[in-house]
Amino acid sequence: MKTLAEQRYSKLGPQVVKALQSRSFDAFYFDEPADAAEKIVSLIPKDHLVSWGGSKTLLDLCIQERLTNDGYNLLDRDKAASPAERAEIMRRALVCDTFLSGVNAISEDGWLVNIDGYGNRVAAMIFGPKQVIVAAGMNKVAKTYNDALVRARTVAAPLNIQRFPQLKTPCGETGTCADCLCSDTICSYFVTMRFCKPAGRIKVILIGKDLGL
Repeated sequence: MKTLAEQRYSKLGPQVVKALQSRSFDAFYFDEPADAAEKIVSLIPKDHLVSWGGSKTLLDLCIQERLTNDGYNLLDRDKAASPAERAEIMRRALVCDTFLSGVNAISEDGWLVNIDGYGNRVAAMIFGPKQVIVAAGMNKVAKTYNDALVRARTVAAPLNIQRFPQLKTPCGETGTCADCLCSDTICSYFVTMRFCKPAGRIKVILIGKDLGL
């Protein structure tokens, strides 16, 4: 039986899909993560070079593991033997065929909102790869653009920093945004996407569960 939140998601999700489609994003809604994962893999041609930005949602869906097992050609920065090699893989990802990403927040009227530390994820989302596939749990959806920005900054960022205990930021210590300017900040680049050009290049997969951060 669906939880109350999941019942709400199943009603709201298709409306957000329509809002995204009105902005020339391809968009799809699935109640179940397994169905969403199948859709994501089906959108990736077997001859594509594939890479991704850091995303807890993709990990939750086991997408990287699935692509590895299926023999896709992958650019995986986590396989790098040195910081220099890692940086080079991140640069090469900017011109891969398919780039996979999560998103920090989505407004109900179809804006994508992201905050990035180094900018590699948002750079690839904006331009370079032939297609971008964004996976997002419905917990990422906020009422308005301003609400989405607040979510990205005051919810997603303090949650994401917990994944990197080696980074020292005020929100890592307190759990709340301090608008810091420290060297370890992961809030360097604020990027909003209100329209997709060319049409359909960015594909958004909405999932009726709480996934990612």
